[in-house]
Amino acid sequence: MDGSTAEGRTKDHFALGGQQNNALTLDYWHEKWKIHNIGFHQEQGNKLLKKHMNTFLDGRNGLRVFFPLCGKAVEMKWFADLGHSVVGVEISQLAIQEFFTEQNLSYSEESVAGISGAKVFKSSSGNITLYCCSIFDLPRANVGKFDRIWDRGALVAINPDDRERYAKLMLSMMEKGFHYLLATVSYDPTKHPGPPFYVPDSEVKSLFGSTCNIQCLEEVDALEERHKKWGIDYFIETLYLFTEK
Repeated sequence: MDGSTAEGRTKDHFALGGQQNNALTLDYWHEKWKIHNIGFHQEQGNKLLKKHMNTFLDGRNGLRVFFPLCGKAVEMKWFADLGHSVVGVEISQLAIQEFFTEQNLSYSEESVAGISGAKVFKSSSGNITLYCCSIFDLPRANVGKFDRIWDRGALVAINPDDRERYAKLMLSMMEKGFHYLLATVSYDPTKHPGPPFYVPDSEVKSLFGSTCNIQCLEEVDALEERHKKWGIDYFIETLYLFTEK
């Protein structure tokens, strides 16, 4: 890891103030999808997930896998094709519809009892169920508990002030023997307001450490041209695996 990364991390504490105050509305995300400003979407899926898939699944079949803030993540199809049951939540109906269209999956659509304005989209095969609502409203849909959670682009997109609430929700949705895979990003937060927001290692431990064993599986240089346009010179993706204590 280069010196700029280490230096950036030592500045965490002082730099996060600006991001802490950057509260995004749901309309912000609706607009992102409407104008297709979705550089965060990975058309080929996440390389780190693909690399560590066996560790994540741990040889088990027929798992329930949860995708918070799922967008149109192609990885949902990966898990469904492996015989697992996928549930996602996403505020943008456009994102959900694009997922089914792009994956050539037929689906049904219905309203969700108990959540005003919410809809649920189900693949005809029955193994992909996507809720269109705020993630904080999702518990009212009685979605049950999950064996696996794949969190890429979710914790880093949640408003910093909502992280504790978000972490408590995620922990409440985990089944016994869970595996929770989390991808975070590191960069100099004085140079970019987010999203994605910078989530320091110390905060990951503070949010999840009391309930979970935390293992850092890998750190990779994930700097792309679009990141350089933000004025940053390093962008590190870190993959954590949480398991039950």
